[in-house]
Amino acid sequence: MESLLYQIILIYFFFGAIAFALISRGKSRERKRETWAKFGTYFIIIHVLFASIYFGPPHFSMLAVLLAAAGYVEMVRVHLQKRPTAGRKLFLPSLVIYTLLAVPFVLFSFMDKPYLYFVFVVVAVFDAFSQISGQLMGGRRLIPSVSPKKTISGLIGGSILALLTAVLIRDSIGAEWTSVLLYSISIVIFALLGDLLASYFKRQYGVKDFSNLLPGHGGFLDRFDSLIPGGAAMYIINIIIL
Repeated sequence: MESLLYQIILIYFFFGAIAFALISRGKSRERKRETWAKFGTYFIIIHVLFASIYFGPPHFSMLAVLLAAAGYVEMVRVHLQKRPTAGRKLFLPSLVIYTLLAVPFVLFSFMDKPYLYFVFVVVAVFDAFSQISGQLMGGRRLIPSVSPKKTISGLIGGSILALLTAVLIRDSIGAEWTSVLLYSISIVIFALLGDLLASYFKRQYGVKDFSNLLPGHGGFLDRFDSLIPGGAAMYIINIIIL
C-alpha cells in the first residue's frame, strides 16, 4: 500500500512541477525563486508527513500534537502583536472553533494507518491542485473579501482531482463507494472551511501569514489549515458511523 501511495505522490509532484514551471513563465527572477522555494518546502513537508505515518505510532501522533500546538501559538502571537478592534471579538470564538477541530485531529492521528494515509493524500491533492488549477485557469474569485486569491476554478479543479484520487486509493481503507465518497467529500468541505476560516482570521488582523517559519508558505497554520480540519472530519465521521 505504501509503495502505491508514494508512487501516486511522486506522479502528482511531477505534474505539479510542470504546472509550477508554466505558472512561473514571465515572472521576475525573485518571484520564480519564491515559487520554487514554495514547491521545495512543500516537497519536504509531504515527505515528513508520509514518513511519520509510515514508521507508525507514535510518530504521526506526536507530529499532530505539535502541529495543533503550533496553531495555538501562532494565533496568540498574531493577536498579541496586532490587537485590532475587530479582532478583540474574534479571538475567543476563533480559539473555540480551532479547538473543536484540533482535538478531533489529534484523536484522528491515533486511527489506523490506512485512514491516515487516505486523509493525508486527499488533503494534499486538494490543497496543492486547488492552487495550481486556480493560477493556471484564473477566473472569478470564490470569496474575495475573505480569500482574495482563491478562485472558483481552483476549487473545482482541486475538488475533482481529490475525489478521483480518493476513488483510486479506496482499496487502501477497504471501504465501499458510498463510504469513500462520504469520506472524501467531507474531507474536502472541512479542508476548504479550514482554509477560509484561517484566511478570515488573517484578514481581520491585517496580516498576510501567521508567521514566516515555512519558506513560501508562511506559518504552520498557513500550511496545515486544511489538514487539521480534514483529519477532524475523518474522525468525526467514523464516530458517527460506528
